Amino acid sequence: MGKVPGYARIWKYGLRYNALNHFMNNIDEASLSRERQKARELRGSQWWKRQLAQGRCHYCGKSYPPKTLTMDHIVPLSRGGKSTKGNVVPACKVCNNKKKYMLPIEWEEYLESVTENSVE
Repeated sequence: MGKVPGYARIWKYGLRYNALNHFMNNIDEASLSRERQKARELRGSQWWKRQLAQGRCHYCGKSYPPKTLTMDHIVPLSRGGKSTKGNVVPACKVCNNKKKYMLPIEWEEYLESVTENSVE
């Protein structure tokens, strides 16, 4: 069986599920607004400032000046994610822009496809 696109049925950790349907919730604007407000509050916390002070992108692992790192939701708000310490990480702008609304498994598949294409 060949490569399966991120939005199709995938096999991971022994579970088969449809990632798109599982994480595409009908999220109302009020909920999104609340989560965005929580993210703004989290950005002002000492915890987040310590995360930024490490100066490392969660995705590529490269070092950056703390002021250039952005807050990324591992499970995006648009896919039902929350603005909690366990769901936000510092990311460089390049990784954050490329990841967009992808789930971690979709991001892994994207990175694998980029790696495979660069080797060929």
